[in-house]
Amino acid sequence: MSTQLAPARPATGLSLAVRDSTTMLRRNLLHARRYPSMTLNLLLTPVMLLLLFVYIFGDTMSAGMGGGADRSAYVAYLVPGLLLMTIGSTTIGSAVSVATDMTEGIIARFRTMAIHRGSVLIGHVVGSVLQCVMSVILVGAVAVAIGFRSADATALEWLAAFGLLVLVATALTWIAVGMGLSSPNAEAASNSAMPLIFLPLISSAFVPVDAMPGWFQPIAEYQPFTPAIETLRGLLLGTEIGHNGWLAVTWSLALAALGYFWSKSLFDKGFDKGANRR
Repeated sequence: MSTQLAPARPATGLSLAVRDSTTMLRRNLLHARRYPSMTLNLLLTPVMLLLLFVYIFGDTMSAGMGGGADRSAYVAYLVPGLLLMTIGSTTIGSAVSVATDMTEGIIARFRTMAIHRGSVLIGHVVGSVLQCVMSVILVGAVAVAIGFRSADATALEWLAAFGLLVLVATALTWIAVGMGLSSPNAEAASNSAMPLIFLPLISSAFVPVDAMPGWFQPIAEYQPFTPAIETLRGLLLGTEIGHNGWLAVTWSLALAALGYFWSKSLFDKGFDKGANRR
């Protein structure tokens, strides 16, 4: 008695999108593994700043903030800001990678293949978020090695802190992708993404906002990094979070939505323009 195999089910749009996005993610992770120099260079900035401010300025900064000449107190204050700065610096690699893809011909090759269009960007974004998480873990390990300790944070607070870091990484990655798509080459993409490193420098990462000149305080306070930093401090160190929690989430969601629609519009225009030339 012969048996007849049932016909294979055709792949749905969602399954194709997941499959192609996974392939693009694997491609981007392989690129990051084969060319680690960019990731290492971007990581050096927050690590060097951490060591510089702790070992060179730590006693002075702690005394100026009312903590006495206690370097460990300044380590605890500094680390949350440096973790957010690590995310900002790591996402610059996404801008460079996207700009490279758009200018070196690989997108033209993708146009000839039956792949889900959005998978190209999704692969970049998910890969960048994973790299951000690994970078934060590395910088966090360095911070623990030089004396950072959390002030009795609960498991729920650690989970919330991790979720906030992932949310910020997603938002900044979409913005970086948009910067990469709008840049004519990789060098321009790297330069256009520099605000992602510069903004943390003028936030509450290194000193409290109320210790800054009066005219400068609104600049430091009303920007996306300061609420996220203060929320992270509250979760890990037990300081007052206040309104910073919902501000950090609102900033992150707004930037993620802006970056997504900006990136999608630029990518679709570039993809369709290339397709019409064939």
